Amino acid sequence: MASELAGVGRVTNRQLLDLAIRAPRVMIDGVETSAALGIRRGTVVSIEPFEVVPLAPRVVTLEADVVLIPGLVDTHVHINEPGRTEWEGFESATAAAAAAGVTTIIDMPLNSLPPTLTAAALATKRKVARGRCHVDVGFWGGAVPTNLADLPDLFADGVFGVKCFLQDSGVPEFPPLSATELLTAMRVVADIGGLMLVHAEDPGVLHVSPTPQGRSYAAFVDSRPDTAEAVAIATVIEASAATGCRAHIVHLSSAAGADLVRRAKAAGVPITAETCPHYLTLAAETIPDGSPQFKCCPPIRGGADQDALWAALADGTIDIVVTDHSPSTPELKLLEVGDLGLAWGGIASLQFGFAAVLAQATRRGVTLADVLRWMSSGPADLAGLPAKGRIAIGADADLVALADGERFTVTTESIKHRHPVTPYLGAELLGVVRRRWLRGTELQDDMVAGQLLRKQS
Repeated sequence: MASELAGVGRVTNRQLLDLAIRAPRVMIDGVETSAALGIRRGTVVSIEPFEVVPLAPRVVTLEADVVLIPGLVDTHVHINEPGRTEWEGFESATAAAAAAGVTTIIDMPLNSLPPTLTAAALATKRKVARGRCHVDVGFWGGAVPTNLADLPDLFADGVFGVKCFLQDSGVPEFPPLSATELLTAMRVVADIGGLMLVHAEDPGVLHVSPTPQGRSYAAFVDSRPDTAEAVAIATVIEASAATGCRAHIVHLSSAAGADLVRRAKAAGVPITAETCPHYLTLAAETIPDGSPQFKCCPPIRGGADQDALWAALADGTIDIVVTDHSPSTPELKLLEVGDLGLAWGGIASLQFGFAAVLAQATRRGVTLADVLRWMSSGPADLAGLPAKGRIAIGADADLVALADGERFTVTTESIKHRHPVTPYLGAELLGVVRRRWLRGTELQDDMVAGQLLRKQS
């Protein structure tokens, strides 16, 4: 591979480089090779053999025990600011992202106040975020029954797509769409050429399911059955097929849901799907009762569903893995009470999702290249960010030096999220971030170098 790179992307005027990184191990196009990267104005402008020492004012040569990978991209993060900043915020969320090697995140339109339902609300979010982000941040908009006329302006102002719920979102300011409203909204989004993200659980199924209460995790899972997900996904597939709107199923949790997506893709429906680290690394059978830090919706299901999700990633049914980082305050999690029915749902995992998936992938014989496709280039492609999630000429120099063979244990002191609450506390994970660069700038712990991203039409 190194010899093949010899003539690729040479810079005629090498003195114009700002930085060069020589890596004995680097992931390029899904292959581990060795290379010397030339970086100018935040962009990779040359890829040459490792033996080349590019002419640059700063040349970094990495050790052989680290692999240079593209910065990770997480397109499902709830930052919650403004309005619920006591849950999380731009400063703390992006610090956690940087610690994990995540160099780009896209913020969900809820649980902030106001939610990102109008161009004015989007401007408010940008104002609050400006100058406070450690990594690059983009924004999803939202679709609710009362804002369908606002969707064109949201897209015009640079959201990467819009998200909706089919059942109660948990916050009154972000109500769900009915099946009829979903069809109407998807027609609007299709006309714009946009993307509709859907939290797919069916309210009718949930209404007749057992009411969650008490400390039993099994009882909580019973209250959110896989049939609720399957029925809702079928609704989305029907709407996508009818409108031609690109649809994306967020946090897919079940074998039944994956099978529906698989069949819809085979039929040519423009649908994609994501799953999350907690569904891939945790199983209902091992979750202790009275542990609300494991509560999320849809719930973490059993080992059989976990195996099915890994198989769906392998065959391309599921496209990406993102965290759905959705923290709240410890008080709302009711950690001391442990009532799974009353506690707020949401997994805090932005800092640990990649390392958890990498550990599980290694146990399953899944390669680092696969994990990067699911957690770097894939999410970037979903959002339409061609300069992110890959090491290539013309791409942003978002780079991570990863000690991929080094393990670490999650401690309270290591957590950079606003609150030290995560189901990964005490877990041994794989992959230590040694260094990271954002558009060619090496990130130090307190450095605020992130930019606010807009979807380019």
